[in-house]
Amino acid sequence: MTHAALDRYFAKVAKKSKNPSNFQLLVHSDKLDLHYTFATNSIHTPFHIASVGKTFTVVLLALLEERGQLSFGDPISRYLSPSVLSGLFLFEGVHYDKQVTIQHLVGHTSGVNDYFEGNVHDGPPFLDLLLNESNTFWTPASLLDFTRHQQRTVGAPGQRYLYSDTGYILLGLIIEAITGESFHDNLHRHLFIPIGMKDSYLMFYSKPYNKSELPIEEIWINGREISKFRSLSCDWSGGGIVSTVSDLHLFLRALKEGRLVKTDRLRELALPRHKFRAGMHYGLGLMEIRFEEFFFLLRGFPRLWGHSGVLSTHLYYDPENDAYIIMNMGSTRSMPKSFKAIIQIITALRAAAKKTLS
Repeated sequence: MTHAALDRYFAKVAKKSKNPSNFQLLVHSDKLDLHYTFATNSIHTPFHIASVGKTFTVVLLALLEERGQLSFGDPISRYLSPSVLSGLFLFEGVHYDKQVTIQHLVGHTSGVNDYFEGNVHDGPPFLDLLLNESNTFWTPASLLDFTRHQQRTVGAPGQRYLYSDTGYILLGLIIEAITGESFHDNLHRHLFIPIGMKDSYLMFYSKPYNKSELPIEEIWINGREISKFRSLSCDWSGGGIVSTVSDLHLFLRALKEGRLVKTDRLRELALPRHKFRAGMHYGLGLMEIRFEEFFFLLRGFPRLWGHSGVLSTHLYYDPENDAYIIMNMGSTRSMPKSFKAIIQIITALRAAAKKTLS
């Protein structure tokens, strides 16, 4: 599939979308001498990267680990006070605060519930609050309080996998406790500035190096556009970063090339440990896509590693074709469409690879 054919395919995808201004894509492969971009608005427009930001949080932790400032096996009670942890890890009458490790949080096996999509025993679900109380500013403390007071712990540490944004809020607090600096300062100092991510920042907390005149892309959750809602502050160290496809390409390339985390450690982080859902498996802050679980005829497709976000935002590396794939559709309802697009991209990459060999 040539550049022109990809253009035709993605133009159709954008035309069928209910929010056509919201589609950006970058595909880059040195191996195939390919650099392809597509955008229905502007390829330079910044967008909310949602849970793709979890990988940034884990990379910050891995950097602290390499400097000897923490171990993933450390109990989180070493860094966080009893008042912060109170009630978050109470399961069947037992308080597990002192048994939970950093790795439990990173791999979503700590037992703590998920404020964003987890079940509640009292009051409205969090998504209702996000959409209906748009002027609320959520702090890390208030997010933890939501889980503490309105949700129940799902298991003892290591007993069960449950994808948890609450756990990643705790990881952000651990980073702050160890460094004595804010989470957003850590992002800029150790990732954005060294990598050259000049259009990236933590929403509500910092500003990009480049002063963009472009507003943030639209954000659609359950059919509502919320890009100007203060309640978006609910994403912090679990995924509150705003970035561009070009900046995310710089980040993923630096990660893959061992310029952020040593290659052996990156391999350990990417190693799948639990099934997120069919076709997606979770390691430590990184996901792996297994196409054969989507459809049996996709058996033989490469296994991508990276991360996805609820807004149909994707950051993946294809080791077979040495390809970086960064995509944003900006809507919770575009996830199936976004994965169909990734399948088309991989099909095109494999065809280009065969052409190169012939």
